[in-house]
Amino acid sequence: MKIAVIGLGFMGSTHLKALRNIPDAQVVAVASDDPRMLSGDLSAVGGNLGGSGEKWDFSAYRKYADFAAAAQDPEAEAVDICLPTHLHFPAALAALRAGKHVLVEKPMAMTGAEADELIEAAERAGRILMTAQVLRFFPAYLALSDAVRNGMLGQVRSALFRRRCAAPAWSAWLTDPKQSGGGVFDLLIHDIDQCLWLFGWPEAVSATGYVNLAQGIDTICAQLHYPDVDSVVVTGGWHHPKAYPFSMEYTVVCEGGTIEYSSAGKPPTLFSAGGTESVLPQPARDGYEAEIAYFVECCTKNQKPDRCPPEESAQAVKLARFIAEAREHKGEKVPCNL
Repeated sequence: MKIAVIGLGFMGSTHLKALRNIPDAQVVAVASDDPRMLSGDLSAVGGNLGGSGEKWDFSAYRKYADFAAAAQDPEAEAVDICLPTHLHFPAALAALRAGKHVLVEKPMAMTGAEADELIEAAERAGRILMTAQVLRFFPAYLALSDAVRNGMLGQVRSALFRRRCAAPAWSAWLTDPKQSGGGVFDLLIHDIDQCLWLFGWPEAVSATGYVNLAQGIDTICAQLHYPDVDSVVVTGGWHHPKAYPFSMEYTVVCEGGTIEYSSAGKPPTLFSAGGTESVLPQPARDGYEAEIAYFVECCTKNQKPDRCPPEESAQAVKLARFIAEAREHKGEKVPCNL
């Protein structure tokens, strides 16, 4: 599968690292409006998990300064879109109209209407569309989903997902809500999608929090209301610029035990109702690599990505918007009527 990587910031460099370990994927083109990055110098790239610290040899790739031109690269069969969020929709739409398969970084689009339009465009073009909701491929979160979705622990009673980091100092577009949607939308879309994967669409949401992007603060504590799960909470956001460390974690209480994980050093661990403690098995493969390899497999087989369907990625965008709206209502329930 010949691929054009569009966008060479933190996620673009992360995807490039994964792609070089996927035998069925071949990068043929790259795109960036930054001449330094387009030259292969990604050493200054930064992100939640640190900088890439690498210089790449792009001499064998076609290079584009414009995403629309890259989306029409004559050799590329698929495009991997790692642009700022507000460009996800126009870049993905251009690629689908050019007859390319599309992997687009999360969030799928800025609005639910844009996400729905991408799904329709993919259907018309007969091409694969997938959003890079990477938690569905992360080992620590696969350990949770395997335990919850197969019912081995019985009914879920409580779930808490938390994700925090410093306000981004590495990319100015992230602090512009018109381009990123803000910290809650950009960051917690991961955990919102995880709730959709595990529990489905909620009846309502409620939320409290605070936003002051000028100070680098965008926080929320949101409750998703389900008829059959007593408490589902998604919380976190941006906690001041630069110094605050990135972390992600979850605690899920089931009738048969509690599963807990923290990126700060706690592997996915089951505390059983019987009093035992055991670390859950995890896949060994890197989540980004597994995600992109799955996308390539779906394209090769012309098979819809059931593990990460675009309809659910569109739902994540819509639910994130409901949650942001609920924060403005300061704890009042907001019905999630589509």
